[in-house]
Amino acid sequence: MTDTRPRSDSRPAAGRDGTGSDRRETVVVVGKESVGKSELVAGLTGTTPTTGNFRGTTVDVERYESDEFVFVDTPGILLGTDTQTTRTAISAVEDTETVLLVVRATNIDDDLGDLLPLVQGKVGAIAVTLWDKVENQAEARDELDALADDLGVPLVPVDARNVSRAATDGGGSAVDGRERTHLVSALRDADEFPGQVTRRTGIHLDPPATVLERPLAGPLVGIALLLLPAAAAVHFANAVAAELSPGVRSLLAPAVRWTSDLPGPLAAVLGGDYGLLSMGPFLFVWAGPTILLFALFMAVYKNSGLVTRITASLHPSLRHVGLTGRDLVRVVMGFGCNVPAVTSTRGCSDCTRRTTVSAIGFGSACSYQFPATLAVFAAVDMPWLVLPYVGVLATTTLVYARLIAPERARTASLAAENRAFIQWPSPRSVWREASTVVRSFFLKALPVFVGIVVLASLLDYLGTLDAMGTTLSPVMALFNLPGETALVVVLGSIRKDGLLLLQSDGLSATLSAMSPVQVLTAVYLAGVLLPCLVTAITVARELSPRYAGRMLLRQAAAAAGFSLLIGWGGAALF
Repeated sequence: MTDTRPRSDSRPAAGRDGTGSDRRETVVVVGKESVGKSELVAGLTGTTPTTGNFRGTTVDVERYESDEFVFVDTPGILLGTDTQTTRTAISAVEDTETVLLVVRATNIDDDLGDLLPLVQGKVGAIAVTLWDKVENQAEARDELDALADDLGVPLVPVDARNVSRAATDGGGSAVDGRERTHLVSALRDADEFPGQVTRRTGIHLDPPATVLERPLAGPLVGIALLLLPAAAAVHFANAVAAELSPGVRSLLAPAVRWTSDLPGPLAAVLGGDYGLLSMGPFLFVWAGPTILLFALFMAVYKNSGLVTRITASLHPSLRHVGLTGRDLVRVVMGFGCNVPAVTSTRGCSDCTRRTTVSAIGFGSACSYQFPATLAVFAAVDMPWLVLPYVGVLATTTLVYARLIAPERARTASLAAENRAFIQWPSPRSVWREASTVVRSFFLKALPVFVGIVVLASLLDYLGTLDAMGTTLSPVMALFNLPGETALVVVLGSIRKDGLLLLQSDGLSATLSAMSPVQVLTAVYLAGVLLPCLVTAITVARELSPRYAGRMLLRQAAAAAGFSLLIGWGGAALF
């Protein structure tokens, strides 16, 4: 279903980056959130995305390349908001000539009414996704034909999840890549977009309600669904680490011993207590499985439509603390890795983004921190402490968000599109989403991790860590903690796996003598006093170094106050 009229003569031949560098034409893909843009373009090109520059400016876009086109997949547009991602998408449209506009078959009239003004004067085609949800497709096709004639722009209905696969016609015969062929033809025959639509199709589907839409049960189910990935990921990481960690450490033991013959600073960086060979395996044996499984869970949630439903379900309660349901999803993402979680806040409103970033730095126990916390609790035969720990962490994070959120954030409404369909996610789409998170971890978090290892190792070699621990030892009494825990707090503020120092041979006697409240206080204080350096550096890059500095000071003050309440209040009660 394409318009066969000749291409507009005004349409320039663009190059890979819009500058004429090769014969492939740049096509910006634009649409609202959760319309299937990424799935559509990945299927259309059969390639994996690369993140790069668009017209020389680093933006949050992904590029998919085929022999004929370079597709620039933009973030979903959320009209009526001030999110950075929406500004990025609109800017990308303004800076190019050819657009593939993606709208939903279930809401085609509303989507076109909202988006056509943004692409007016550009040339391109329209892809109508969620076509598989339309029941009477024959009648709906007639409506789309009439709409295409009215708009004067090629229009193709597709199932975005299966656009690259073989389809069947009404008689059951194979039609290889039919939708894909139609889309490519539509882009070749692209014409100019009008600024508005004068004809309505009347096609509209309201997805069925689920338990998430119920007033009382919905938020509880939403919270449970958000906690499930964290619980499953940590359980999986513990199981994997229990099997692999001893073997990995034994395998690396000769290399660690070899480093003892190297010059002092190099020996410390490579084989010291906090060196690359000593702590590196923790990254892959513990954090690796946690990040991967968590990323897979969140990808399933996103591609199935659950994230959109959970967001709307939790928003009425969260708005009172200055967060939206969408913001909470970002905070929970931090349990996998803080770096992609902070980066994803580009999709938050400007009035809540900084609160969300601060909540991630404060309460998102990442894949270093959470497994290390469980290991400490297990070392003192108090695995049950994980329940009060999670409860205290969640409660204080919400209180902290409420204290720092601007007034306008607490009165903001949730800007969301119509209720999403709940559907089985495609394995290909899930893996693409998860691999993006994993790639972000290796490209952004891992290099900073190496830098932190070097820093911690040198501080240990110079005796700075011990000196800081000794200096701060008397301060620990303020929190009803033994002075020996000061070093744990210092190292935990640099690296979240520094919590493991509590179960080291040097502190095992101290840990065994501590009460459950003291163990809980020590783990909490070390975990939340400061965000890890990886997170702090990411915040400085995403927002500003000045804001990152203010966030560190504010978080330290809040964490100290909460730890005082936990340490002495818990002792008084128990």
